[in-house]
Order: sequence, then structure tokens, then C-alpha cells
Amino acid sequence: MQKLKLHGFNNLTKSLSFCIYDICYTNTNYLRNSYISYIDEQYNAIRLTKILKKTCSIIGANVLNICYQDYEPQGASVTILVCEEPIHSDKINILNNTNILPSSVLAHLDKSHICVHTYPESHPQNGICTFRADIEVSTCGIISPLNALNYLIHKLESDIVTIEYRVRGFTRDIYGIKHFIDHEINSVQNFMSNDIKSMYKMFDVNIHQENIFHTRMLIKEFDLKNYLFNASLEDIKQEERSHITRLVLKEMKEIYYGKNISMSKPNRI
Repeated sequence: MQKLKLHGFNNLTKSLSFCIYDICYTNTNYLRNSYISYIDEQYNAIRLTKILKKTCSIIGANVLNICYQDYEPQGASVTILVCEEPIHSDKINILNNTNILPSSVLAHLDKSHICVHTYPESHPQNGICTFRADIEVSTCGIISPLNALNYLIHKLESDIVTIEYRVRGFTRDIYGIKHFIDHEINSVQNFMSNDIKSMYKMFDVNIHQENIFHTRMLIKEFDLKNYLFNASLEDIKQEERSHITRLVLKEMKEIYYGKNISMSKPNRI
């Protein structure tokens, strides 16, 4: 698509939203609590800040201000103020702030924002634990959130990903004509690298006339040992392995398809 000659600022808002899931199996309350503690450490404020700063760099934004806080017993918050123009390092302000919701990360860009919320949880009976991270990269102007797509999928190493990309509002060209999108797209998959496409099973639900593009992703390769937390596959009997496999695959398919599934038949990806 030929680059538009605009009248004034590009007022289109481009929002890229993720739900990213990690699944594991734990067979005791102690291990379930240990998994949540592990996740809390893996996604603490410092690491989340580094991920957001890298995301800002990838999409072409500059950090103005960083504010972060870890919480007890778990959770973290980070706020990053960002602009499109280069800034001097002596103007960057780093603060601690406890007035932000736990397990949240929020980055403000110039007329744009990035936010992350984390949700570790566990099944009360069958040992399944799920970690979810919600991420939204919403931008205006020349910055495109799609540039961070591959980085975020790789960085968070997820089993299931649901993605929605939406373009809202309009911008005017030099002749006063409204444009409700300023780039070509028919699927979020257009912007994914080949290695990611090869790793995941995917399907789309797109509403082109509304500029809404939705993609769901499920990891193709399944190896049970990668879903056991602090447990060895060799210590588990074959019958129990089969049962755990059914539980984990059921959880993954229910998240992927967005509905509950009966355990009466074997579950396969």
C-alpha cells in the first residue's frame, strides 16, 4: 500500500492484545504453591520491565520514566512513560510506587500505552496449574504494535496464545478523505515469523469490515516431561502418565477452543 499523505497527526489507534498461557501439572499442594512462587519470580518487576523496555525499543518508542514495585507474597507492577522522540538520559526518572495494582505492568507511550497483567491459578482438585499473562500494546501515529509480535511470543514461551489486533478511529489525508486503516492486513499471521508458524496450530476469526483480526495458537509438539513441575517422568507409572497427559491436553484444548470438553474420549492436539 502506498504511504498516505496525511493532514496532521495520524489519529488511528492500533491495538494488539494477547492472552498468553503456560500450563503445568503438580500433584501436591506444596508443589502447586511452589509453582506459583516460581512464576512470581520468573515474572517479577525487574524482568517484566526489561521485556517492556525491549518492546518499546522494537516498536520505536523511547523511555521517559520507569516506576516499578514487587509485592509480598506475590505480584509486581511496572509503569513506563515513553515518547516517540529521542531524549537525554539525564531526564529519565526511575521511581518506586506502591499505588499500582499487584501483578500488573503498564507502559505509557506518547498517545499510546503498553500494559501487562499476570494471573497464576490452579485447579482445586486435579493438579493442573495455569499461568496467564494479558498484554496490550496500543499505539497511535507511526508506531506499530505488530512490530513486537514475534518478540513477545518468543520471549514468553507459551503453550497457548490468543491474539486480537484492532484498528480504531480514522485519519484524514491531505484531501480531507477519511482512512480507517493505513496498512494492508488480512490476518495477524501475516506478521508472524516462519518459525513461530511452524511451532503452532492456528485458526483465525477475522472481521475485515470492522478491522478486527483474531488468531488463536496452540503448540503442536507435546512432551509430558515439559509439563511436570519438579517431578521426573521416570518416577511416574505409565497409567498415571496417561491420566496426566489427558488432563493437561484437556486444559490446553479448552483454553484454545474457549469451551469445556468432556474427558470421555482421549484428547489429542
